[in-house]
Amino acid sequence: MADQPQSDTAPKWWSRPAAPEAEAEAGSAAADGSAQPDSVPAADGGPQAAEAAPAPRYDPWGEQPLQVADRGRAADGGHVVRVRHALALGLGIALLAGGVGGWLGVLAERQSSTRLELPQAAVESKNRAPESVAGIAATALPGVVTLHVRGSTGSGTGTGFVLDGQGHILTNNHVVSDAKDITVTFSTGESVTAELVGRDSGYDLAVVKVEGVRGLHPLSLGNSENVKVGDPVVAIGAPFDLSNTVTAGIISATGRPITAGGDKGDGSDISYVDALQTDAPINPGNSGGPLLDAKARVIGINSAIRGADKGDSDKQSGSIGLGFAIPVNQGKRVAEELIRTGRATHPVIGVTLDMEYTGDGARVGTKGEGGKPAVTPDGPGARAGIQGGDVITKVDGVRVHGGDELVIKIRAHRPGDPLTLTVLRDGRERTLELVLGSANGS
Repeated sequence: MADQPQSDTAPKWWSRPAAPEAEAEAGSAAADGSAQPDSVPAADGGPQAAEAAPAPRYDPWGEQPLQVADRGRAADGGHVVRVRHALALGLGIALLAGGVGGWLGVLAERQSSTRLELPQAAVESKNRAPESVAGIAATALPGVVTLHVRGSTGSGTGTGFVLDGQGHILTNNHVVSDAKDITVTFSTGESVTAELVGRDSGYDLAVVKVEGVRGLHPLSLGNSENVKVGDPVVAIGAPFDLSNTVTAGIISATGRPITAGGDKGDGSDISYVDALQTDAPINPGNSGGPLLDAKARVIGINSAIRGADKGDSDKQSGSIGLGFAIPVNQGKRVAEELIRTGRATHPVIGVTLDMEYTGDGARVGTKGEGGKPAVTPDGPGARAGIQGGDVITKVDGVRVHGGDELVIKIRAHRPGDPLTLTVLRDGRERTLELVLGSANGS
């Protein structure tokens, strides 16, 4: 097909500004090579206005694509300004979007963290029932103290508790036996110097006193005769210098014969205790601390533990649930005597025991120390009819299995108390009545 002649009159929305050279030309070549007039008749056959200039045709292969020119600004400078403005505007929008996005992200993270908070119980009253462990501890702790002792052979830590408003404090003898300096620290952290009032190695009890301390909290004393196996108890002390340590357990046994001490070798420092046994954890440093009942009353003074065998008798191991406390009735009597006179008295029966006897019961010796009679003339035993060689098998109907147990049972009483002894003599049992005598303790 032959090419159709092209019209020189393109629609104006296709047009672009004519170059000055185009306006000067008289005409243009036709597609078939024939000359074209300067003006072309209008579609309706009428003449076109003289001032109308011919429009150039769109050349898609030209140097610039079709665009609408802004005749009011320079072509090059305006383009550069528009690009810069566009870049600045785009950068600003990007920064703003980034900032807003970051803020929204932080807000979302905070909101997300809040939503992930785990459920928790509300704050409740810290008050506890008086008979609970926490209630007992709250009542007793202000009256419990920690003792730091420095002596000629070293230093140590023990526990004690306030007896009265005058500043008397009860503890174990083995805590302060070698003391040169004694410092008492209260549960509030206040520390003061204490002086030794009196001590007794046979009962393993001692009393010290502080001066000038206000607001003392003496602990209430219970009655160890009321204690039953299975009763709940609380122990307070400073095991391994961890002051104000509270442990709980039960009474495991009563009337448990315990001997402790004996480090001197001559028996002068052996303590004999008709002890309360407890499984409340007790460790070195608890010595002298209170054993409390469910009403926060002192029923015993923690004194000894049975440690696990470690193959080294010089080292005391930790608690294995076998702790022993001096009954408070015994502690009360000894404390009163120590405060009053500085010394405690011991009940005696006036006989010398054969501690080498291996049979059942406690045998009275045939000779005393220095060739003296084994039964003190006109002593409590002699007046009751005890003879050398007698074997004492029971005290007030309770069986004893050795000399130590007999001493323990006797020291559980006061001087002047009556006792009933069951004695085996020549294969026959006899019942003897006696009244305990008194001797000064060490």
